Amino acid sequence: MSKSDFEDVFKESFKQECFKKFENEPIASASIGQVHIAYLQDDTKVAVKLRRKNIEKQVRVDIKILNFFNKLFRPLFSYYTKNSIDAVINEFSSMIKDETNLTIELENLKKFSTTYKDSGVLFPKPFEEFCSSSAIVMSFMDGFRFDDKTSLEKYDIDFKQIISKLVNFYTEQMLINGYFHADPHPGNLLVNANGELILLDFGMVKNIPNDSRVAIIELIDGANRGDFETFVRANKKLGTISYEAPETLMVEFSQKMFDIFSNDNLSSESMQKLAFEVLESTRDLPFKLPSDAVYILRVSTIIEGLGTTYIENFNGVKDILPILKDNLPKALGVKTTISQIVLDELESFPKFIKNLKQLVAKGSKGELEVQINKEQLEFIKKDLKEYFGSYLKSLSFILFGIFLIFYDESLKNLALILVSLGFIRVWFIK
Repeated sequence: MSKSDFEDVFKESFKQECFKKFENEPIASASIGQVHIAYLQDDTKVAVKLRRKNIEKQVRVDIKILNFFNKLFRPLFSYYTKNSIDAVINEFSSMIKDETNLTIELENLKKFSTTYKDSGVLFPKPFEEFCSSSAIVMSFMDGFRFDDKTSLEKYDIDFKQIISKLVNFYTEQMLINGYFHADPHPGNLLVNANGELILLDFGMVKNIPNDSRVAIIELIDGANRGDFETFVRANKKLGTISYEAPETLMVEFSQKMFDIFSNDNLSSESMQKLAFEVLESTRDLPFKLPSDAVYILRVSTIIEGLGTTYIENFNGVKDILPILKDNLPKALGVKTTISQIVLDELESFPKFIKNLKQLVAKGSKGELEVQINKEQLEFIKKDLKEYFGSYLKSLSFILFGIFLIFYDESLKNLALILVSLGFIRVWFIK
């Protein structure tokens, strides 16, 4: 941010004298804003995040450019790639707009701090009286970046314990509460001298719909048990594999990938090479990236990347899955005693009888309904579009041929060819 822009933003954000001292040189800078150290009148050290001048306008322009190029190159991509790109752009557009409003980030920080107050992870405390849509003032958190090996060694902090703590924390966020910080890169994830995790920057916080949360739990459960049928079905529920994808082929693919990444004898380079070979052989399979999964996959990738900073061959299958496995009972809400299980069953029995009676009554009246989930509906729409699209093209050939005959009899040979092509297309439509 230029000096003049900084002065404009500062004046807009702070109408009164809030600070005893303010350091003009930022300690961190990103596309949306920058962070400065300051001291309140009572000498409290704070971090001040200032939004860049005119960033909302710039973001709107960037989104328009993205959408323009998406439309321009859209014909080059497959059906599933188009949908995935759309999902990423839509999610990015929505999130980046929210990030430009620091009032939303303030609310995220407050809610996150309350929701996870007992997590053992530290968050900055906001000073709301000084906050606005263009600035957040919060307590300064001392710590070093998560990927700072030198500092971890200096303070004798065990990385495996830290990564375990991080994965456990994200298990609680994503699998239990369905409310998570979607940007845990090393600049936002600090460790202090006591080995405590510190999470910063709450502009990118997401909710996971319950059906997606359940699908992720089933996915992890299937992976843990080596039940790749369940794993594939869970991916279909999540939307990362298309509904019509051949299950047998997807199970084989999943098995191969897990075999590669669970092999302790392979180097990271060998793992990548083998994985790319498998991926290359399945490039035409209907993988997707639905909007609900965009930030889930982003977080998973970032955490795995953090692990590779310290441990060669670190990956989600070999190193993260065992930690997730230990959290599955909690995520699933599994009861730990026989008495709890029996009580739950007894409580649910009257509801079961009631639902059964309603089902029988509806069946006898012919009122049973079939529910179709989003993925099934998408598949049906795609299938119908392709099916009727072929008929419409054939019909257009026939009609245009007939039109040519009436328009100019000398074109009847061309017209007959078009009509014939139309009927041939109809004949061969499956």
